[in-house]
Amino acid sequence: MGKILVTGSLHYDIVIHAHHRPEKGETVMGSGCSYKFGGKGGNQAVSAAKAGAQVGFAGAVGADTQGDFLRSVLEENGVNTDFVAVSADVPSGMSVALMDAEGDYGAVVVSNANNRVDAAQFGHDAVWQQVEMLLLQNEVPEAVNLAAAEAAKQRGIRVCLNAAPAREMCSAMQSAVDLLVVNGVEARDLSGITVNALSDARAAAEWLGGHYPAVVVTAGEHGVAWCEAGERSQSMPAEKVELISTHGAGDCFMGMLCTSLLQGQTLAGSVAKANRAAAEHVSRKA
Repeated sequence: MGKILVTGSLHYDIVIHAHHRPEKGETVMGSGCSYKFGGKGGNQAVSAAKAGAQVGFAGAVGADTQGDFLRSVLEENGVNTDFVAVSADVPSGMSVALMDAEGDYGAVVVSNANNRVDAAQFGHDAVWQQVEMLLLQNEVPEAVNLAAAEAAKQRGIRVCLNAAPAREMCSAMQSAVDLLVVNGVEARDLSGITVNALSDARAAAEWLGGHYPAVVVTAGEHGVAWCEAGERSQSMPAEKVELISTHGAGDCFMGMLCTSLLQGQTLAGSVAKANRAAAEHVSRKA
């Protein structure tokens, strides 16, 4: 089995727990605070490595203690960091997430060094040794994603994009994507279809399937839908578990999905494994 190259964000996450998220002008007393490794790219890389994939990471951190921490977590989980650059003049990426008593959360991200990922490096063969899949997200500039995706396509490497957060894509980026994965909010932003039920997720997957070779739409507690070009969409319900926290569930899903695909599983089989992994993740304390 070849390797997954993840290009994306690395964030030092501050997670604050409170009974509810504050309204405008409201101050809320928190019940706890933790400091974590994060960034969609970093989380997905670690998830894929834990699922059994060989993983390399291309990204950037600051020359600070947070950057040292982020690199060390990748390395401790078996992720190769040869292409994680250290920026001397910009701090590491940061995020603050506020989690309520129901386990739901919202977050604010400051990209910092993630905006300094070197797009030119993807023209060098050294980055692509043994790579069979490229995994991208939208927490780095599109120019970086596009450079990586086009270099991957030139080498016959499959490109998977988790379009989170949602943003408009240029036609060249759309053409380079083999698998698009979005949640309900991102599916709505890209397709115009509001996802309030599993049937909506199927409709969004089918609409997006007219623009991408394969699409997966995750719909939280409703389940997940997927569509491959030229076929009708399919779906499966979410597994029933006690919800502790949704934080990082999508990244867990992506890591397992891409690892399973790399191992030769079908899209349907890979979605089932990822659905199960995400269910286990949300039932554990973040």
